[in-house]
Amino acid sequence: MDNGEIESGDEEMPSHSGQKYRPVFSHEKSSIQMTSMESGPSSEVQLKKIQIASPSETVSNVIEGTSHGHDEPNDTRRESKLELFGFDSLVNILGLKSMTGEQIPTPSSPRNGGEDISITIGLPKVASPKLGTMMGVFVPCLQNILGIIYYIRFSWIVGVSGIGEALLLVAFCGSCTFLTGISLSAIATNGAMKGGGPYYLIGRALGPEVGVSIGLCFFLGNAVAGSMYVLGAVETFLDAVPNAGFFRESVMVVSNSTATNGTTTEVITTVSTPSLHDLQVYGVIVTILLCFIVFGGVKIINRVAPAILIPVLVSIFCIFIGIFSAPRSNASSGITGLRAQTFRDNWSPAYQRTTNAGIPDPEGSIYWNFNALVGLFFPAVTGIMAGSNRSASLKDTQRSIPVGTLAATLTTSFLYLISVLLFGALATRDELLTNRLLTAEVAWPLPAIIYVGIILSTLGAALQSLTGAPRLLAAIANDGILPVLKYFKVTEGGEPHLATLFTALICIGCVIIGNLDLITPTITMFFLLCYAGVNLSCFLLDLLDAPSWRPRWKFHHWSLSLLGASLCIANQVHPKNWYPIPLIFCRPWGKLPENVPCHPKLADFANCMKKKGRGMSIFLSIIDGDYHELAEDAKTACRELSTYIDYKHCEGVAEIIVAPTMSDGFRGVIQTMGLGNLKPNIVVMRYPEIWRRENLTEIPSTFVSIINDCIIANKAVVIVKGLDEWPGEYQKQYGTIDLYWIVKDGGLMLLLSQLLLTKESFESCKIQVFCIAEEDTEAEELKADVKKFLYDLRLQAEVIVITMKSWEAQIEGGVQQDDSTEAFTSAQRRIAAYLAEMKETARKQGTPLMASGKQVVVNEQQVDKFLYTTLKLNSTILRYSRMAAVVLVSLPPPPLNHPSYFYMEYMDLLVENVPRMLIVRGYRRDVVTLFT
Repeated sequence: MDNGEIESGDEEMPSHSGQKYRPVFSHEKSSIQMTSMESGPSSEVQLKKIQIASPSETVSNVIEGTSHGHDEPNDTRRESKLELFGFDSLVNILGLKSMTGEQIPTPSSPRNGGEDISITIGLPKVASPKLGTMMGVFVPCLQNILGIIYYIRFSWIVGVSGIGEALLLVAFCGSCTFLTGISLSAIATNGAMKGGGPYYLIGRALGPEVGVSIGLCFFLGNAVAGSMYVLGAVETFLDAVPNAGFFRESVMVVSNSTATNGTTTEVITTVSTPSLHDLQVYGVIVTILLCFIVFGGVKIINRVAPAILIPVLVSIFCIFIGIFSAPRSNASSGITGLRAQTFRDNWSPAYQRTTNAGIPDPEGSIYWNFNALVGLFFPAVTGIMAGSNRSASLKDTQRSIPVGTLAATLTTSFLYLISVLLFGALATRDELLTNRLLTAEVAWPLPAIIYVGIILSTLGAALQSLTGAPRLLAAIANDGILPVLKYFKVTEGGEPHLATLFTALICIGCVIIGNLDLITPTITMFFLLCYAGVNLSCFLLDLLDAPSWRPRWKFHHWSLSLLGASLCIANQVHPKNWYPIPLIFCRPWGKLPENVPCHPKLADFANCMKKKGRGMSIFLSIIDGDYHELAEDAKTACRELSTYIDYKHCEGVAEIIVAPTMSDGFRGVIQTMGLGNLKPNIVVMRYPEIWRRENLTEIPSTFVSIINDCIIANKAVVIVKGLDEWPGEYQKQYGTIDLYWIVKDGGLMLLLSQLLLTKESFESCKIQVFCIAEEDTEAEELKADVKKFLYDLRLQAEVIVITMKSWEAQIEGGVQQDDSTEAFTSAQRRIAAYLAEMKETARKQGTPLMASGKQVVVNEQQVDKFLYTTLKLNSTILRYSRMAAVVLVSLPPPPLNHPSYFYMEYMDLLVENVPRMLIVRGYRRDVVTLFT
């Protein structure tokens, strides 16, 4: 054996398939000769030789096939270095080539045994030049991040939020994208990177189904972003050339009062905005033209795109020069130049209502707060996927993507933070709020430079969106996971024409909206979902620490990915997208049959709270005791509850908690369960009707404690009275669903009534809304207001106003004797007896008056007022809604410093003799909205 050569005898090696493999000798430069020993002309095929050239020679691997009768042994006796691998060497070569992403022609079978087969492997190709970090990642990311929001909305955002909260806004959004960039870098450096961007990344990490869902969000985000760029370009063009509009501009006069040396001066500002119809017409035309360019091919777009960045950078440079040289002679009076006083005046926020065009108006349809500004500004920091989408064109993917992406994110975030400080010190608040093109006015030497920069940057970004989105959709369609997308499949190397047309239609549909401020929140949600998927992928891979998880990018940690995912899902949900996530409290406060872990009607009611039965519910049960002793019992109970949920066809999860008391367990759950907007937002439980009948003295304190915990944790509450009588899925109900709307609850009671109507058992019912007025003179005005409100909410309901005297008016007029007087006096006697017992206990112990471990202060007149109010409301319900299918009434909060026993007496008077009632308390958020 010499130099690693493997010696072998002269004998032929037998093959299981009837073939013989003859030794191949090294004088042929690593060639392998194999002979087929099967008889028959059609099967006598010899794979004559595979030549693998040395590194210094031209790579040429040729497989030739010829027909022979019998093979003669080779004259030479030196063995091949590759004989040990035999025929597998060909497989290994093909496998290694395919792993690197190169396309290998598939060998075809010989026909009739007389045709030669020639397959060329590894012939040199004319490769396109590869890009480095700067041009391949940094510049594309920078071009996608720096866009229309900075030019025509950023100064306005500073004016609305103030300098302080604008800095917080930029830091929040920048942190979200920076943390996502870290996760993206870790995933992108964990092996070979293919096309598809986030779709490929997430699909490889969490499975193709999850990858498709996030990939579609990214596709829709890019498609809708195309309309944002188009509208930005059109709005800038119409501001620069007002005479180009076909329709009349919108003109609004804004007056502001300023006090100087004791003199009040009225300042009138005229603000003109482009017509909505002009934005629509020009936007559709521009989108169609861009679509034709995209149909022309992607090569031209990729060549032009980097060149577009030059005027963008020049325009930003001109803006900064103009800021430091302001104010110039022709500047607006609101541009003060960099002044400390202006900085102080603009530090605090000025959230207010505006028109659709962003002009301050006390009666405007849009109210801006911090969360709304997040939705508007977040698209200005997106674009970090631009580098990963170009992975096939990079020289060193695993170095360029992390460095280029994070450098672009830090650069733009620093630019935004500096701009907040400069814009805040440059102009007055009124100027910031009314001059949407302040950047153009202050630019040096001419505003035209900014106009050109804006139009070029937005059109370039729109082309990128209309080019990248169809290819992503085609990649998803080609995987065949969603059959509905089969029409968008394309052959390898083909242009996705149908996907491009579909993307253009989405873009045109959003352009017709004609308002950039209304489009950006939609883009924000799509990108946040995509970024959350990337962060969760990295978090799970890092946490599981699979053997294949070996990213080259070491500056990451699972905690950073989890934080990034949390930031992505922690924006407040708009009321139009609010959906109940109920926490079903399974503790029945009553006996259940053996092996039934939850009241069956609670499961039915949980489905009633969800449209078409869809959506997540959490079923909670609490076991009293020590966790170490009852851990196994809790696991068994959780399995039983989960099985029962599946049996009842509920979409939900089971949670069993072991705690010393029910109150302690519930308090822990309400604080910790869920993540971001995926936390339960409404607690559902049964009314404890058995507490007096079975003399369960611990129920009042537990019941009140749970309600107070829900109020503190800002959770809505629905208490079901008459749960045993709640209709099943197929028990048809007739009559009305009556709402006694007493307390403003964000519209939760209205929303619940609408959800009930979607169920088969309640679909024949009608809604009646009862409003309580104290004076007859208020009745008609109140009725008109409520009817208008319901009309705006698109809710069909009859409005009935009921006059009910207050407790003070009742005292002045004298208590009238009626059927409810006996119930009132009975409750008074029970409360007096309980109070006397409390006082006697306190006297013996020498302590203040205590109940449930807390000091209480009893105002007997206030107790009578609560008793009277709940009793009168109960009488009203029995008078008007005795035949109602279900009654919904506002839940009164437990009064401060009143014993829990007193509150149960109030509640008993409220629900007395009402067979089926939902007692509802909303929380500090609207769940219905006037807007679509």
